[in-house]
Amino acid sequence: ISRMHFQWDWLCLGVLIMSSVTAEIENEENQDTDIEVEDFDKQYEDDDIGKDMSSLGVVYRTPEPTGEVYFTETFDGILAGWVLSKTKKEDTDDNISKYDGRWEVEELKENTVPGDRGLVLKSIAKHHAISAMLTKPFIFDDKPLIVQYEVNFQEGIDCGGAYVKLLSRSDDLDLEYFFDKTPYTIMFGPDKCGEDYKLHFIFRHKNPKTGEYDEKHAKQSGADLKKFYTDKKTHLYTLVLKPDDTFEMLIDQSVVSKGSLLEDMIPPVNPPKEIEDPNDKKPDDWDERPKIPDPNAVKPDDWDEDEPFKIEDPDAVKPEGWLDDEPKYIPDPNAKKPKDWDKEMDGEWEAPQIKNPKCETVPGCGQWVRPMMNNPKYKGKWKPPMIDNPNYQGIWRPRKISNPDYFEDLHPFAMTAVSAIGLELWSMTSDIYFDNFIICSEKEVADRWAADGWGLKKLIASANEPGMFSQLMTAAEDYPWLWILYILTLALPVGLGVLFCWPAKKIDEDIDFKKSDTPKPITKRELEQDGQELEDDEIELEEEKQNKEEIAED
Repeated sequence: ISRMHFQWDWLCLGVLIMSSVTAEIENEENQDTDIEVEDFDKQYEDDDIGKDMSSLGVVYRTPEPTGEVYFTETFDGILAGWVLSKTKKEDTDDNISKYDGRWEVEELKENTVPGDRGLVLKSIAKHHAISAMLTKPFIFDDKPLIVQYEVNFQEGIDCGGAYVKLLSRSDDLDLEYFFDKTPYTIMFGPDKCGEDYKLHFIFRHKNPKTGEYDEKHAKQSGADLKKFYTDKKTHLYTLVLKPDDTFEMLIDQSVVSKGSLLEDMIPPVNPPKEIEDPNDKKPDDWDERPKIPDPNAVKPDDWDEDEPFKIEDPDAVKPEGWLDDEPKYIPDPNAKKPKDWDKEMDGEWEAPQIKNPKCETVPGCGQWVRPMMNNPKYKGKWKPPMIDNPNYQGIWRPRKISNPDYFEDLHPFAMTAVSAIGLELWSMTSDIYFDNFIICSEKEVADRWAADGWGLKKLIASANEPGMFSQLMTAAEDYPWLWILYILTLALPVGLGVLFCWPAKKIDEDIDFKKSDTPKPITKRELEQDGQELEDDEIELEEEKQNKEEIAED
């Protein structure tokens, strides 16, 4: 029975481990499929047979907006309306200051959707700048702003960004001179350098007192964004800015960061009402010491500051057999001077030193020195004890005064209107793919646009996912501890097979148990002995009963 329990324990352990591995893989898949993609096979009917068709039989149709929009771009037709910058970046070496990075319109390298093209950044270590005017300016009044587009880092990303800028409306805006200092209202999108993976949301806020603009950065959420930069898949980036002064940032239609324009920006939109007086100075007699040496303390008479920390151990005795006259090292008697040794050039030749063989069998050689020990009389330099400072006044801080630059903007959503969109980027990696830009005010319009474009890409990418074995290997690269589960999972069937199928060895307990089950003949003498023992037991029980009754009567 104990053996069967042991086997069932192993079986249960195997099931648990296999379940954990399966759960891990499913979790990875669920993270990549946060939303449900619609059934595009039903959406695209036979009336689109003239359109391009993917290997899955899914027909691609260029997305069309279903409501009011301020800008859309699919890059499926000619590159109309986009303007390449002809200017140079300021404060940069002349050999790299020009915006001469190359752009191309082409299909994805992997998980290609026939007929679906995007704008691709092609150059490495060059400045890129391209922009286009909106269909109509967006004015920040009572409607939300939604900015949405797709990005695919087809070669991964070493250092660079894929963010967009919404350029501020102005009479002198010339897209041919679009560069890093062109005024913008909002900057949004992914950026990475080193191991720092960010999703930027920056807006330029106009100071109502001075008229100057300051950049306000949304606080980073702390979410792990690495996979969006490394998995070489197309991801959907969405910024939702609402008239109630709140914002949301989404990746693949899942919120990764949200907050308030008034509370979650760095630096804050509104400055503090009071500031420290820059002209206030700490008084010379201000005492910030919480503790001071006791002025009444006196060094004890027996305190000797000259006692050393270490002294020779007076109780130490030189080990018997110590060879005082033998050195620890001697010249190697077998060493010979090299034939090419030049005394004038190399100096006097000396044999190399080796350990003295006579010292190997004795406690030691050379002059014996007593070992050092801690000095019990050592007290160190005397210092008076510390006491509370009766004159302590606390840490000095300058007094507060009214902030002369204070203002209160309770509605920072009312930003400068935007009239153009631009990509102004530097990257150390090529083939960054952009597609399906939309700027609108209705979330339903943006979601429908995403379903017609990014949703189809996601569907095809999911269908082209590698098999289970490849997924297991990929998961183990990200989580090396999974190798332990894999090994245990492979070893369990073998172990369980041995436990259940291999013939068990007979042990002494099994043999004894089987022997006890064998019936034996009982002799007449043994029966008489058993009967006598029963009678003796009955007599003892009767005597005990009588004794208890006598005790009770007494």
